[in-house]
Amino acid sequence: MPHETVSSDEPKLQDYLGELVRKTVQDSLNALLDAQANQIVNAGRYERQACCSGHYRQNLTTTLRDVTLSV
Repeated sequence: MPHETVSSDEPKLQDYLGELVRKTVQDSLNALLDAQANQIVNAGRYERQACCSGHYRQNLTTTLRDVTLSV
């Protein structure tokens, strides 16, 4: 039986995994911030629009790349 050789482009793989981790961290932090806002004002995301001035984007620098947070 012949052996198959699998090759990979390591820099591309590292970029892909780095972006996957960055996106996961960004989504997790935004979910935590949203949950914390709900808890503070005791209202859901769209229920709190009347009492809050909205949100803005803030970059958080990580070892991989910047993560954009909705604060």
